[in-house]
Amino acid sequence: MTPPTAITPRQAANKVPEVTLLFWIIKVAATTLGETAGDAVSMSMHLGYLVVPTVVVTMMVRTTLADFADRSLGIGYAGGTALLAALLLTSLALWYRTLGTVSIATINSPKAEVFYWVTIMFSQTLGTALGDWTADTAGLGYRGGALVFSGLLALLALAYYRTGISRTFLFWAAFVLTRPLGAVVGDLLDKPLASGGLALNRFSASAALIAFIIGCILLFPQRAARTAH
Repeated sequence: MTPPTAITPRQAANKVPEVTLLFWIIKVAATTLGETAGDAVSMSMHLGYLVVPTVVVTMMVRTTLADFADRSLGIGYAGGTALLAALLLTSLALWYRTLGTVSIATINSPKAEVFYWVTIMFSQTLGTALGDWTADTAGLGYRGGALVFSGLLALLALAYYRTGISRTFLFWAAFVLTRPLGAVVGDLLDKPLASGGLALNRFSASAALIAFIIGCILLFPQRAARTAH
C-alpha cells in the first residue's frame, strides 16, 4: 500500500476544496439551485429584488444581485454584464498586484481569502448576468444558452488536457462559465412554458437540487477513502 503523501502547513491551511470532476458537478448544481431558489424567494414569495439581498445571505444573493443590476438599476443585461466583468477583472488585478498570484493553491492567508471570496462573488454574479443576457437579449433561449455554455466548458476541458494554457486561467474561466450554465438551466426548469421553460415548481426543483448536492457531498469522502487505499 502506498504511504500517504505528507501535507505541508501551507497545504493544510488552504481552505479551497480540491478541484475535481465532482467539484464542478456540485458547482453547476449549486449555481442552478441559486437560480431556482432566488426565483422562489423574489418571484414566488413576491419580495422583490431590492428586499431579497437583505434577507438571503447564501448562494441566492448572487442571483438576486445580478437581477438587481440588470433590471432595478435600469442598465439592462448588457450593461450589468459589462459592469460585473469590470469588477471581476479589477478584483483579480488587485489580487495579483498584492500577492503576485491568483492561484487557488495559494489561498492560505486571511488576505488571500478576502481576495478569493470577493472574486468569487463577482464571478458568480457576472455568470448570472451573462446567462440572462445570452438567453434573453441574444435570443438563444434557455436551451440554446445551456448548449453554448456547455460547449465552452467542453472546450476549456479540452484545453486543460491537450494544451499548456495556464491552469489558473482555465480555472477562473471555467468558474465564470459554470455560473451562466447553472443560471440558464435553473431558468429552463422553473420559467413558464410560454417563456421557453419547463414550468416546474421552484420549491420542488430547489429541494431536488439540494438533495442531489447533499448526496454528492456524502459520497465524496467515501470515494476519497477508497482512492487512498
